Amino acid sequence: MTVLAYGLAIVLNLMIILVGVRFLLAPETAAAAYGVPAKADGDAAYLSIKGLRDLTSGVIGLTLLALAGASAEGWFMLAVALTPLGDTAIVLRHGGTKAVAFGIHFATAVTVLISAALLFAV
Repeated sequence: MTVLAYGLAIVLNLMIILVGVRFLLAPETAAAAYGVPAKADGDAAYLSIKGLRDLTSGVIGLTLLALAGASAEGWFMLAVALTPLGDTAIVLRHGGTKAVAFGIHFATAVTVLISAALLFAV
């Protein structure tokens, strides 16, 4: 179970780092994949903020796992599950599809919560 708990946590943190990097390097493409396409005349700074937020979250998660262990990472995952839950609401509120809101963001929140439970169990 330890390998599964640590492995899932590592994969989730690496995935959010990749999402962050994508928002920094290809913001319009990343926004479309997020579920709410960016407006052509919108402020690109907000897409960069999202990228930096996601990148930082993943780095913090990996750092906690490496330096503080499973329990600290479990608490981090529990807290950070608020992000994809909020993303679900944002996509729904701003005209995104239910498929993206629930199939990507809500499913991510559930997976993060499963990760937290596994980390608390080891």
